[in-house]
Amino acid sequence: MNEGFATAMRRAVQSTRALNPAEATRVIQDALAGRPASDTRTSTHPEITPPPPIRRSTPFPLDPDAEIIEPSAKLEAEETAQTVAHPTTSRRLRKSLGETVRILRENRLAPCVFGSIHGVGLPGTAQHARQPIMPEGAQFLARTFTCPAGSRSYRLYVPASAPDLPRGLVVMLHGCKQDPEDFAAGTGMNAVAETHGLVIAYPRQSSADNASSCWNWFRPADQMRDRGEPSIIAGITKEIMSEFGLDRTRVFVAGLSAGGAMAAVMGETYPDLYSAAGIHSGLAYGSANDVLSAFSAMRGDGGRASGPKRLANRHRLRTIVFQGSADLTVHPSNADRIVAAATPTGAGCAVRQEPGRCASGRTYTRTIITDPAAGPAVEYWLVDGAGHAWSGGHPSGTYTDPHGPDASSQMVRFFLEGQD
Repeated sequence: MNEGFATAMRRAVQSTRALNPAEATRVIQDALAGRPASDTRTSTHPEITPPPPIRRSTPFPLDPDAEIIEPSAKLEAEETAQTVAHPTTSRRLRKSLGETVRILRENRLAPCVFGSIHGVGLPGTAQHARQPIMPEGAQFLARTFTCPAGSRSYRLYVPASAPDLPRGLVVMLHGCKQDPEDFAAGTGMNAVAETHGLVIAYPRQSSADNASSCWNWFRPADQMRDRGEPSIIAGITKEIMSEFGLDRTRVFVAGLSAGGAMAAVMGETYPDLYSAAGIHSGLAYGSANDVLSAFSAMRGDGGRASGPKRLANRHRLRTIVFQGSADLTVHPSNADRIVAAATPTGAGCAVRQEPGRCASGRTYTRTIITDPAAGPAVEYWLVDGAGHAWSGGHPSGTYTDPHGPDASSQMVRFFLEGQD
């Protein structure tokens, strides 16, 4: 393996770990074609300083039929001589090449959790709606919160129906390549909030903290109480609770995809702050501890990663889960893990299933798990034939499926039932 090819493979691995599959693909293609690297910048420590991500207005077209590249006989012969002098380095590079191409191949199935939100063939994909229509007297405020863990901006919807004494708060966590305005438009949550007198907070993930604006649900430092992104989101929540005089029984967290996975993190690390969680196309707490295990979890491979342990002596949050049966980004088995983690321990829980059909013709199965001591604890909506998109969402937002049951209305209904 010549030095130029080895350098290219290192760059590809760095780009993959930096969640930039487009750059990794370009580097591999240049190397295999014998073209010089188009990025001529050099570094004395390339393994420490990865190349910056390429920003594109449209998703990079990954080949859906790409396979893991096996070394040719010529490459193996050239590698043999180098292996004698550097056997460990050679083996690592071969392993990294296969690993990188495998991840790139699978990344086409993960546009929302790690890559571009503008998926091909998904219903409701549209340009971001920057200013949702609001009733007279409602407000969609722009704010910023800062704490020792960092700073994030957020949008706050204050309904005209209850500007001073809202019934509760829902913290909504968007998916990758989304923003609060897009997420509000696509989920239609502001309209639902207006009906029920709720305030809605939409924290904004920074592109400086994740190149694809994903919540870093898979990083150990961002799966802990009083650390990282959970600390920031909790700080936003507490700030709004104090402003409107809300207690825990009226505070909820929900999210889509990477935001759904982060909602699970918030429910686990701050059970004293939220009374219920809504997780749409997400993953259970502790499913991953780095990028590679995140991809594995999204595929549905294995169970928990060797990540953080569940907190001891805590109750489980009431949880409502939405999942498409045809989701090619987050395997439906992840929803099963969320349900299992949220189900109360001990005997006596009753489980019932209710099949249903939407006006559009789409069918679903609603599973309800009831704790005899506390009432409905878990709801799981498995939507037949739905992909990686917000069920019942509006096409003005990205990754929405208007044909499914209305996830926003059902989540709010479930949240508020816990107050009765």
